[in-house]
Amino acid sequence: MTLPPLKEVIARHDLRAKKSLGQNFLLDLNLTAKIARAAGDLSRGTTIEIGPGPGGLTRALLEAGAQVIAIEKDARCQDALAEIAAHYPGRLEVIGGDALALDAASLGEAPRRIVANLPYNVATPLLIGWLRRIDAFESLTLMFQREVAERLTASPGTHAYGRLSVIAQWRAQVKRLFDIAPRAFTPPPKVVSSVVQFRPRADAPEAEFALLERVTAAAFGQRRKMLRASLKSLGDAAGLLAEAGLEPTARAEEIPIEGFCALARALAGSLTRRAGD
Repeated sequence: MTLPPLKEVIARHDLRAKKSLGQNFLLDLNLTAKIARAAGDLSRGTTIEIGPGPGGLTRALLEAGAQVIAIEKDARCQDALAEIAAHYPGRLEVIGGDALALDAASLGEAPRRIVANLPYNVATPLLIGWLRRIDAFESLTLMFQREVAERLTASPGTHAYGRLSVIAQWRAQVKRLFDIAPRAFTPPPKVVSSVVQFRPRADAPEAEFALLERVTAAAFGQRRKMLRASLKSLGDAAGLLAEAGLEPTARAEEIPIEGFCALARALAGSLTRRAGD
């Protein structure tokens, strides 16, 4: 018995995409298969999918040999996913709930990987949470709006370089794989999408996640200002910059990841000294 076409499943279960959930269903089977291939060898461990909707990508992952845990907030989609689970006995577990509230790093057996067409409205906070635990994953293969993908992969000195660039590239090797046109989705979004892959960095410079977030928020919050001005909210900006070996007249977009990590370490030392006074 073969699974029915996705369009038939959507019609039968009345799965009209909800804008409030950031849903855009990917129905092109060639593209879902391409994403599954890009994720690498899926025969080992656990593949975690976020927001599977009617299950287009889910089918491709299962066909590629994956053991899948799918997290779906929309209860309407769960009956459609149950049909897929019945077709692949014991290989698809569906968890109803909000991915933002779940610890993906604790799901299933290692090696774990996440492969997902992320809901646009929660893509960035989900990614930040996973980057905090990146060592728990073999890889993340995720779809974003192209503008977000450009920020994730941007280099110092470019307009797209910002907080997200620094945090992502500090924790992972980040590679933009390919773009997907709006017409591949139902309904078509107004923007082009991009698939981006993240793999844990073995050589990540030392820094505390929360402090790196603080220094990048301060620096890029006023990105047109020199660092000696934009970092004043952190305390002794001149002292922090001197300790990190950075020029006070530099601007945020000029600073490489190693420089921001040095700033985070300098801030850690400053906070420790203040606590001891």
